[in-house]
Amino acid sequence: MALDGPYTVDDLLAMTGHKPKAAPKWLVGPASLPAGATELKDGRHGGRRYPAKDLRLLGVDPGTLRVGWGVVRRGAKDGALTLVECGCIRPSPKLDLKARLCEIFAELEGVILRLKPDAAALEETFAGVNMKSAIAMGEGRGIALLCLARAKLEVLEISPRSIKQAVTGSGASGKPRVAAMVCAQLGLKVAPKPEDVTDALAAAIALGRRVG
Repeated sequence: MALDGPYTVDDLLAMTGHKPKAAPKWLVGPASLPAGATELKDGRHGGRRYPAKDLRLLGVDPGTLRVGWGVVRRGAKDGALTLVECGCIRPSPKLDLKARLCEIFAELEGVILRLKPDAAALEETFAGVNMKSAIAMGEGRGIALLCLARAKLEVLEISPRSIKQAVTGSGASGKPRVAAMVCAQLGLKVAPKPEDVTDALAAAIALGRRVG
């Protein structure tokens, strides 16, 4: 079967023999933001508040050389965000592409099975990159989405600007500012390295600002 995409998470679930799962009541709004959207209503949808629960939210910064990931807990009572665990998947650069993607898939799926997140977020693709970079980005995102789909997680794809807005208050913030605010909001003394991990945590924080 030719994988010519683009595919939604439901498409990937169908390919792997899974049935799409109904959106959980605590996730406010659609599973993926429409083009041009920058925010979702906070805490309310359809005129009622959803039942509160502690949530584990996974952020993923996909790639083919490094994949940053981070899980944060959002408290049910006060919405406070705390770090659960974070890390970076780094297959050997000596491996060919298919072997690297296979290792990334296995390790990311292992993270999901071990930490059991309730939902996940990753950056939307963006224009302005060259063809080679765009292809690599698509390959990395495809592996990440497949892992999330197999775990039947709801996925929120967020634009880079919206992630920065959620974390720093400005969609034009640079990476140092994002890293500093990630540390401040999660109570970390030092930003995790490499920056792929900080970017993944920023995505998880952005998701945490959008659930009821």
